[in-house]
Amino acid sequence: MEITVDKVLDARGLSCPMPIVKTKKAMDDMAPGQVIEVQATDKGSVADMQGWAKSTGHQFLGTIEEDGVFKHYLRKASPEEIKEEMKYPHTITNEELQKKLEQNHKISILDVREPAEYAFGHIPGAKCIPLGELEDRINELNQNDEIYVVCRTANRSDIAAKILAEKGYKHVKNVVPGMSEWTGPTEKYEQKIKEGI
Repeated sequence: MEITVDKVLDARGLSCPMPIVKTKKAMDDMAPGQVIEVQATDKGSVADMQGWAKSTGHQFLGTIEEDGVFKHYLRKASPEEIKEEMKYPHTITNEELQKKLEQNHKISILDVREPAEYAFGHIPGAKCIPLGELEDRINELNQNDEIYVVCRTANRSDIAAKILAEKGYKHVKNVVPGMSEWTGPTEKYEQKIKEGI
């Protein structure tokens, strides 16, 4: 079945948060009820689009993958349906988190990037649950733990922190600005393989 779209946005080759930033700008010029097709190659955009639509009131219609390109379809909400996009209020800086790690605080770090991003450099001990799998795997996290959520630029982790808070997790902080500017220790899968872990 052919999908009727009012606008096509090319966000191929862009990584988080740019597909969302460009979608937001493009939808500002659209009328309520119109549909946009966003083409992206970042795998993380699948969960990002769903999370962003949910937090703003726009309707996420679905995603089709064709030859490595994700085509996301969203319907613009009416003024009554639009929600004010709220950032998760509880944050911690990279430096503050690094200090906690150096002081051996008992904390949990949740990395919500895609497995490929995680594999090439993550904070030692961080658990990888991609944003798109978080609701299905939420029981892997302890509600009583202090959980620090990290992604590349603190956008995906902002959505994840809000999901955790909605599910009753009370000790959650979003790590800002995230892995793109993390200067603390990291580990990669190759290191684990070499060390025989």
